[in-house]
Amino acid sequence: MAEHDHYRTLEVKPTATQAEIKQAYRRLAKLFHPDSNQQVSNHDKIARLNAAYEVLGDPQNRRSYDQQRRYAAQLESVGVAVGKRSDRQQRTAKAQERYRKQQQTGQQIEEDLKQWLNQVYTPVNRLLYKILSPLKDQIDDLAADPFDDELMQDFQDYLDDCRDWLEQAERVFRSLPNPASVAGAAANLFYCLSQLGDGIEQLEYFTANYDEHYLHTGEELFRIAKGLRYEAQVAVRTIAATL
Repeated sequence: MAEHDHYRTLEVKPTATQAEIKQAYRRLAKLFHPDSNQQVSNHDKIARLNAAYEVLGDPQNRRSYDQQRRYAAQLESVGVAVGKRSDRQQRTAKAQERYRKQQQTGQQIEEDLKQWLNQVYTPVNRLLYKILSPLKDQIDDLAADPFDDELMQDFQDYLDDCRDWLEQAERVFRSLPNPASVAGAAANLFYCLSQLGDGIEQLEYFTANYDEHYLHTGEELFRIAKGLRYEAQVAVRTIAATL
């Protein structure tokens, strides 16, 4: 086979599973990365690892590569020359340069994602919990006697806090554009904030006129907001697992 056989580069057998290939790539990338081990860091090795993983890490690319590999082996078995060393070197050099650029772009995308998760998603998610979590207990307490001034005041204080937390969450949400990879999660957060704004307004109407229609509408809007928050959490957990 060629000097830079992708399977040999990743130190796996041609029969390795996709999971084994991914595990081998991560192990070797960490071993030769200068940030993790300066004693054995090797930029050329990392470039070859990236080139190999782009091919073997994608099932369709891997199938095409395996076909080429089998064809080359058949030609070699009958003594037919397969390419020239200089051609392989040129291809390797081009691949190394391409993957250096891709690595730099990929690192920036990952940094932008981490920044959004830390500076926007996490604080907004915490503020949403502070709004959503107490509602049931607050309504249960008020149900003891909705006309009790002290109980109603406690409920109004909770709604005032909700207003403050919602405004904080909206400011944080607008503070940084979301990366494309979390567009779905960001959309769920946006609609969640919108539902909560309407829900708080309905509950405030209830405190003014004791009309239970507003109470039930507010509860339903909070329920919808809770579902949207959960969907955002699931999306973010899925994305974070790939980091």
